[in-house]
Amino acid sequence: MIFDKDFAKEISRLLLDINAVVLRPNEPFTWASGWNSPIYCDNRLTLRYPEIRKKISKAFVDIIHTRFGDVDVITGTATAGIPHAAWIAQNLDKPLAYVRSSAKSYGMGNQIEGGVDKGQSTIVVEDLISTGGSVLSVVHALKFIGADVKGVMSIFTYGFDKSIQNLKNEELDLYSLTDYATLIDVALEMGKIQPGDIELLNDWRESPDTWPN
Repeated sequence: MIFDKDFAKEISRLLLDINAVVLRPNEPFTWASGWNSPIYCDNRLTLRYPEIRKKISKAFVDIIHTRFGDVDVITGTATAGIPHAAWIAQNLDKPLAYVRSSAKSYGMGNQIEGGVDKGQSTIVVEDLISTGGSVLSVVHALKFIGADVKGVMSIFTYGFDKSIQNLKNEELDLYSLTDYATLIDVALEMGKIQPGDIELLNDWRESPDTWPN
């Protein structure tokens, strides 16, 4: 769900400006999954721009205040969600945690760092939602130790049906700052893509695992 449609357009424009999102409908990228994709998203590039970081952090804080109320801990996903979770936690004067993709094979064998206690409420912060698999592994780790996961926030979501259903199955609300449909509209306005590219881009959104066939 997009929290603020006007801000979604603003942040899409900023992501495109700094090449955190690149669109190549006629020269697709290949993802690690093997999917062909007309879009590549690297929100880590926002870390280089203090003003953009501040806008993102403020928007996340507004979502928490408006949709979730008071929470005990802010949790980031390793690794891209950690810095944004840290800025949110700092702004809210809240504890910070982050969750690894798997437990360490050495030391204390922790998967959750910083710490969330049983019964504490938390929000999970992710930079990007694709199928939702990685963020759900974080949610499951938190629920396993008895944390109360209130919801998930992300900078960007592709809005795949699979991710929507996966989060719905966990009874979790997702709030994203912007999404694929908004980004495409803004990219067209900016001249980053041409009107003839829209069909290709929409086709990928509908069948990303088989596109462009």
